[in-house]
Amino acid sequence: MFTRITSAFMLAILCCLVAVATLAAAATQITYPEKTFADGKAHHFTYKTDDGVAIRYFIIKSSDGVIRAAFDACDVCWPENKGYTQKGDVMVCNNCGRRFPSARINEVHGGCNPAPLKRKVEQGNVIIQVADIFQGKRYFDFRR
Repeated sequence: MFTRITSAFMLAILCCLVAVATLAAAATQITYPEKTFADGKAHHFTYKTDDGVAIRYFIIKSSDGVIRAAFDACDVCWPENKGYTQKGDVMVCNNCGRRFPSARINEVHGGCNPAPLKRKVEQGNVIIQVADIFQGKRYFDFRR
C-alpha cells in the first residue's frame, strides 16, 4: 500500500511539474526589474527559440535616464554575428567599429545602428513581449 501511495504521489508531482513547464514555455512577455539597469551598463540577454535560434539583445539605461533595448545586431553587420560592446556611454559595433551614443538607441533605425527592440517600463519593471523578440530572429538565424 505504501508503494501505491508513493507512486501516486510521485505521479501527481510529475503532472504538476509538466504543467508548470508548459506555462513557462507559453510566456508572452519577459519582465526585468528596472533597478537591474540603474548602473548604466548594457546587459545582454539571449532568447532561445524552439527551433534553436539564439536571439540576442541588450537593455541599457542611457545617459538621459531612459531604459532602451536593442537587438545585438544591425541591418548591415548582422551576417558577421559580432554584436555590440559598450565603451563608456556608447555602444560599439564589434564588426565595423561604428559608435552609437546610448541616448540614440531606439531613436535611430536602420544602417549599422543597433536594431530597435520594443520595450515598456511599468510599475518598476522593464517588459518585453516575446513576439517583439521574435521580430529580430532574422538577425540570428544562420541555418540557411
